[in-house]
Amino acid sequence: MHGARVTLAQFLIGERCRLPSAKEDLDQLILAVAQACRSVANLAAYGRLGAPVGAAQPTSAHGEAQLDMDLAANDQFLKAIDWSGLLAGILSKALEQPFRVPAGRIRGKYLLAVDPLDRSSNVDLNLTVGSVFSLLRAPSATADPTAADFLQPGTRQACAGYALYGPSTVLVMTVGRGVHGFTLDPASGEFMLTHPAILMPAEARELAVDASTCRFWEPAAKRYVDECFAGSAGPRGRDFNARSVASVVAETHHLLLRGGMLLYPSDRGEASREGHLQLLCAANPLAFIVEQAGGRASTGCGRVLDIVPTKLHQCTGLALGSRDEVERVEAYHSEGHQQDGDAPLFSARGLFRATG
Repeated sequence: MHGARVTLAQFLIGERCRLPSAKEDLDQLILAVAQACRSVANLAAYGRLGAPVGAAQPTSAHGEAQLDMDLAANDQFLKAIDWSGLLAGILSKALEQPFRVPAGRIRGKYLLAVDPLDRSSNVDLNLTVGSVFSLLRAPSATADPTAADFLQPGTRQACAGYALYGPSTVLVMTVGRGVHGFTLDPASGEFMLTHPAILMPAEARELAVDASTCRFWEPAAKRYVDECFAGSAGPRGRDFNARSVASVVAETHHLLLRGGMLLYPSDRGEASREGHLQLLCAANPLAFIVEQAGGRASTGCGRVLDIVPTKLHQCTGLALGSRDEVERVEAYHSEGHQQDGDAPLFSARGLFRATG
């Protein structure tokens, strides 16, 4: 029972009354995105009883095999938002080109960048999955959006959020005035405010990293992880818990509530890519959320939100988490713990292949 808890709609109305600069159309769009997240939560809950989980075509813009579940989740966002009259276009990780509002329909003033279902393969394993989204203002409310219209730095985001589909469905979002979490009430279908004004713990004892590629890392990345793994007997003087659940949404939610560090370093095994995470559909919205909660997001060479994208499905490496930890990674890189012979593919490009 939620008792007198505040719904997402009530929260947005309250914010608009408190801050006259808040936009009603943005509130309505956030509610439409929440509806899409509810639909994806239902889709994921059915598992194999619902959408098929086998491989589907075409592949993503990165050449990754998509699952039918990816496309089904993408359809939920298109259905929930297509007719809202609040969007001009949608950039989805599941689509190579942006989706534009068809002729004859009302075109809104916003653009949506979304990863409809992060780590969709987890559905078949009954593990946590999530959605990530970013809302940007469209340069023109009358013309069809071009690819260039989506190429905005993360500092221009009007709203960012994610939905985590686990034992409960949680929607976490920011419009640049703090971070708030809402839990889906299965009885009413409403998102209820359960995590107001989230602030990330300053001290980190959690490290989320896939160590299977550590042999390819530059010295700066390896130094940081090795120091954490050394525990209380090492230079950090404390023990770290290490984990990898292969879901950037789940990892981000964990570090928001517990503090810690999430590392997505690039490696020489994928020399043709700039990094592992899509900038517009994942890294930027997560960076916006984490910074609003008091953390920091970096490529290792600089702030993620300052990157000016040059292509729709651009990727980046990512150091995300408690401010002191991210700054430590940046310091290790700037100290020059790099010999040209150690990692020749990256010696001129930094700890994470920064772009922009």
